Order: sequence, then C-alpha cells, then structure tokens
Amino acid sequence: MAPDGAAEDRTPWIGSGKVRAREHVGGVQIAVDGLTTQAKYYKPLIYEFFRKEWRGARPAWGEYEVQIAMYYTGDPPWLDLDNLAKALLDAIKGYVFHDDSQVARLVVERAPGERERITINVSPYVRRAPPD
Repeated sequence: MAPDGAAEDRTPWIGSGKVRAREHVGGVQIAVDGLTTQAKYYKPLIYEFFRKEWRGARPAWGEYEVQIAMYYTGDPPWLDLDNLAKALLDAIKGYVFHDDSQVARLVVERAPGERERITINVSPYVRRAPPD
C-alpha cells in the first residue's frame, strides 16, 4: 500500500444510490450524497444501505476512531453536529462496530465543499501517549 493511502482509494465503492461505502485497512469509509437539516433522515437511509447492499466486513470489537465531515455549498445548514453524529453512529451500529460505546475518539466537522455530502471514516483507534 502506498504511504499516502492511494491503495485505499482504489477499493471499489459498494452502492449506487445516495449511500456508498468501501472498506480500508481495518475500517470503513461511507459517503452520503445530499444534505438535509433533519438529522433523523440519515439513520434509516444508512441503515437500509447496510441491510440491503453491504456485503463487506461484519461488526468487530475493539475501540474505534470515527471522523464525520459534513460538506455544504452556499450558506451552512442549520444542523446541530451533535445530533447528526448521534444519528450516524446509531445507523452504523451493528454493521461497522457492535455498539457506539466502542467509539474512543469522535471528530465531527462542517466545511464548505464542492458538493453537499457527508463522509464517515471509521478506523481502529490507536491510543496516543498522553501529553507531558
């Protein structure tokens, strides 16, 4: 694998609708096209994708790091990132990890982008040494 993660980028996406996902070393990357201000919209959408289309890795035990990014065009949407994170974690629970209590690190951000999309990157958590 290339040090810049290029090999991960060649992993084919699964899904052809609003939700797509692909595996990478030890984890999963998920992309959801489009935005809405209703966080509850995402839970059934992602849940249905995993139930009907996902044939990748099964949930595992251990600690995970989850990075969620919401990209928007125009003005930022009025959407609480904490509500979005909770809905997304609930949606992938049972498919990527067994329970969201396994999330040891969670980063959620909102940023301007070229298209409206939410990305979720789940990886095994590598514990860092505490600061001096």
